[in-house]
Amino acid sequence: MKLTKRDFLKTGAASLAAIPLGNMALAATSYTSSPKHNLATITQDVKPISIEERQQRIDKAQKLMKQHQLAAMVLEPGPAMDYFTGIQWWRSERLTAVIIPAEGDIAVVCPFFEEPSIRESLKVGDDVRVWQEHESPFALIKQILTDRKITKGQIGFEQSVRYFVLQGLMSLLSTMSHSSADPVTLGCRMYKSVHELQLMHKANEVTLRAYEHVWQQLAEGMSQQEVKQLMHTAQSDLGGSDIWTMALFNQASAYPHGSKQHQVIKNGSIVLMDCGCAVQGYQSDISRTFVFGEPSAKQRKIWATVRQGQQVAFEKAQIGTAAGKVDDAVRAYYQSQGLGPDYTLPGLSHRTGHGIGMQGHEPVNFVHGEQQKLAAGMCFSNEPGVYIPGEFGVRLEDCIYMTDKGPQWFTVPPDSIESPIGKMGPVPV
Repeated sequence: MKLTKRDFLKTGAASLAAIPLGNMALAATSYTSSPKHNLATITQDVKPISIEERQQRIDKAQKLMKQHQLAAMVLEPGPAMDYFTGIQWWRSERLTAVIIPAEGDIAVVCPFFEEPSIRESLKVGDDVRVWQEHESPFALIKQILTDRKITKGQIGFEQSVRYFVLQGLMSLLSTMSHSSADPVTLGCRMYKSVHELQLMHKANEVTLRAYEHVWQQLAEGMSQQEVKQLMHTAQSDLGGSDIWTMALFNQASAYPHGSKQHQVIKNGSIVLMDCGCAVQGYQSDISRTFVFGEPSAKQRKIWATVRQGQQVAFEKAQIGTAAGKVDDAVRAYYQSQGLGPDYTLPGLSHRTGHGIGMQGHEPVNFVHGEQQKLAAGMCFSNEPGVYIPGEFGVRLEDCIYMTDKGPQWFTVPPDSIESPIGKMGPVPV
């Protein structure tokens, strides 16, 4: 029978069980209702980052600080602070900061009344200094530096540190100068350890399993919000956190990050989804494009072109290759298919991929002109979509990580529009 939106909301699910797909991506008129499948967590045995690993990160940062002539480094709450110390906090007008000296123990500055909460997630070090509401946190940081005999040289600021923090501290350090801490923070975070890769692999597994589940629930008349909620719930049930979802239907799929158009699933609809989650703070990012019903010849052609674009990027991403050359290779292939050139539509209007780790978007990117050479431990999204304004878009996105022998998939892209999920790559070792 044909399952409508009303039927879906009433039964809670739809299934493709026992329906041969043949040459159809999704059967638009042959669904039978079935009880919703309950998904169970797959992250219960995941090991968090250890104290020893965080100390090793600090040791590496201190070596890099000496190489780049930084006397100390200042971090605000965010992924970098979490990476080194485990502190998970937010930013407000009240400064919480971590100071990592080139030599000696790290220190934390925070408001007096926040100290117990800060210590809950602090994994490394015990020098926590507090300031009262009428006091200056910058004076505390200066004292920390003085205690470590740091009175000259350069202070490195992580790239997201706010200007009032830099200005407030440097106004007290007349004998010192400041510079970017990016050579240190990126020098650590850009190159993932095996454990980090394993956490990312698990996050990708959560998202891919959720896609498989949601794909089988798609039904005629469903809204974008309903599909997003399905995907959010599935990732949560499987053990993901910090979940995000995007679902674009029909003409709205030609907008890489969506539009305000109200769209519902109908026979022949493109369903473009871009979703992810975190496991122990490490991110997944996967896009899938489905067709509800029988794909048109044009939908098939563009889907296959995008899949080949992914393969072009994967094969170009070799150790020692400049990251920008990956983007160039994809655009050259698309131009050979009558798309583009460059960012012209129909074609690829965004970069081929971005770095990923504790943040969904990190340096370095697969983008024209990027000279950073690929090295083991780097992780990227591979997402060379094609967008046709007024018609539809197709994006397939799978993340890769670099090994000494070249790229490896976290998730292996699907082979065809008829089997649009794909599979997991091997667990990093």
